[in-house]
Amino acid sequence: MADNMLLTMVTYIERENGVDRERVLTAIEEAIRKAAARNPLVTNDLRVEIDRKTITLHVYDTMVVSDEDTGTGFISVARARRIDPEAQEGDTLEIEIPAEKLGRITAQTSRQTFMQRIREAIRDNTFNDFKGRIGEIVSGTVSGQNRHDLYVMVGKTEMILPARERIPTEEYSVGDPIRAIVKDVKSDANGPAVTLSRASGEFVRTLFRLEVSEIADGVVEIMGVSRDPGYRSKLAVRTMDDKVDPVGACVGLRGARVRNIVRELSGEKIDIVRWSDDIKQYVAQALAPAKLESVEVDPDGENTVHVTVAPDQYSLAIGKRGQNVRLSSRLVGWHVDVTKAMNLASFEDQKAEAVKNLAEMFSISTAQATQLADAGFLTVEGILETDVEDFAAATGLDDVTAHGLYAAAQAVAELTGGLAADENEGEAAAEDTADAE
Repeated sequence: MADNMLLTMVTYIERENGVDRERVLTAIEEAIRKAAARNPLVTNDLRVEIDRKTITLHVYDTMVVSDEDTGTGFISVARARRIDPEAQEGDTLEIEIPAEKLGRITAQTSRQTFMQRIREAIRDNTFNDFKGRIGEIVSGTVSGQNRHDLYVMVGKTEMILPARERIPTEEYSVGDPIRAIVKDVKSDANGPAVTLSRASGEFVRTLFRLEVSEIADGVVEIMGVSRDPGYRSKLAVRTMDDKVDPVGACVGLRGARVRNIVRELSGEKIDIVRWSDDIKQYVAQALAPAKLESVEVDPDGENTVHVTVAPDQYSLAIGKRGQNVRLSSRLVGWHVDVTKAMNLASFEDQKAEAVKNLAEMFSISTAQATQLADAGFLTVEGILETDVEDFAAATGLDDVTAHGLYAAAQAVAELTGGLAADENEGEAAAEDTADAE
């Protein structure tokens, strides 16, 4: 191997793969030495050395001085004295030999061993670099896909985003940019496996830490996260500073902060609730925007609370496919049992009031408002708890009318949120729950 080629190769591996130069040189020495052990023309005492300053390769073999050259490991007295004039028969001399003497097979074998050592070094570097970065968000590019698993290039390292760690509503193609959190780093015979996640609660937690300076500074603390990836997350926050509203800090001015996170999560809804050490109050905050009539701790059931809501609030408290109560239970760490208040007369009064409010809010006829109420949609929040197709099917409205009313409900919800932010500009948000799309 020409010395200039050796220097070029060492420099390239050091620069492109981030392998320490000393480790590269040691790997070359070891590879040549091991490969040469199979060569019958050299002894087992062969020594390989690369000059660290000049990056030149030197190969030395140990020979016994003999009265004549009798084979491998022996050198005649005459030849030995050209190297060392004092050499005598029976002495041992370390003699430098040309690397070419090792042969083509030795070169090929040493190349295989060397590449194996370099791959091991790269794996070790990757493992050491990322084992301390668990919980950190990294940016990369989708480099491939195996069924539903994605491969992501982060710098020069290929990582995996398994199907179970993906947001189910997202689709990616090769070349698309992507951000995810480093969930796990393992090292095995096949190399380090860096596992990413976009579906974990820690991803949401870290996004808020990056977006909300009060969280990064420790003024606001995230007490818990529960998540249904791609659809809805609940985040509980608190602060020890009476001058700071933790919910308002996370929502941001006119909802700017939470909107950035929702965009990163491809439209996933986020509820931000105020944490409380009073379990009744905490449950009430977690189930918002549903209004509760009562919250009672079960004296016999372990970590169980019974919640009673008015009939018109029941679907809102439960949520679509039980999502709201399920996420609330995970967030507070208690089983939450929701039941309807059995007060039919009160419900009829509330329904009549809801019909009136719906007719005025959407400028529709009383008959149409009654049609919405009969289908269980008594509030704007109740309408937006479902999607537009389910809304149209449940109410029996034609597609044009259903889509128009659904869009109007979204506009009302957005306007309501905007007004709340305006009223509290420069201060913490007044609401304990932010439901952002």
